[in-house]
Amino acid sequence: MALFERKSDSPEILASRDAATRALSVTAVETDFVAGVYEKIANVYDLTFGPTLHPGRVQALQRMRIHPGDRILEVGVGTGINAPLYPKDVQVVGIDLSASMLERARDRIARKGVKNMRVLEMDAADIKFPDNAFDIVYAPYVISVVPDPVAVAREMVRVCKPGGRIVILNHFRSANRLVARLDRLISPFTVHIGFTADLDLPAFLAQASLEPLSIEKVNIPRIWSLVTCVKSDAGLMSSVSGPAEPSAS
Repeated sequence: MALFERKSDSPEILASRDAATRALSVTAVETDFVAGVYEKIANVYDLTFGPTLHPGRVQALQRMRIHPGDRILEVGVGTGINAPLYPKDVQVVGIDLSASMLERARDRIARKGVKNMRVLEMDAADIKFPDNAFDIVYAPYVISVVPDPVAVAREMVRVCKPGGRIVILNHFRSANRLVARLDRLISPFTVHIGFTADLDLPAFLAQASLEPLSIEKVNIPRIWSLVTCVKSDAGLMSSVSGPAEPSAS
């Protein structure tokens, strides 16, 4: 199967007529709330979300098609659990809003001897890098907990180079109606452990103007989705152009 072949469920996902206007989730979160959640779970994040979600992380890196010299932005770097997975011949910047998570990320980077990655405290909806700065922009397990997933996706597109890859690894609401109902019911509770359970994938893609080349189910149970996009020369979204912001240092 070709790497970017559309999976059988993709036409159904993209065909929803009201996706561009409907609410993404029954749960609304604020930036301060998100930061507070991750401050609280920083100490147990690796134990809770480490091994169980690791296969998805490995598969995401495979889908990136990383080349020597690539610049990679990891949005929602957390405790830096991906740091040792990147090839040594690329440059990686990780951003996160949680100071506690970043502290653990810096400790991991030092402990593992990772020389090609740095982490910065930054809001994913306001990325302080110029347009077209990265070859790959990757958001692992973060889109479903940020206050404005569409704003984050637009920023990811903005800082990605034309022809670059945008990779989103996340839990989305099930396409099965019964399971989707359960997702909606538990979402107000799961947000307290780091994610909303009912984020609407078709609505997210439509509102962010993302056109995925592949959507794959990953991890066990297979309730997590790996979404891979490539930014066209014209950009995936017409609304993200604007003046370049100063580069973070």
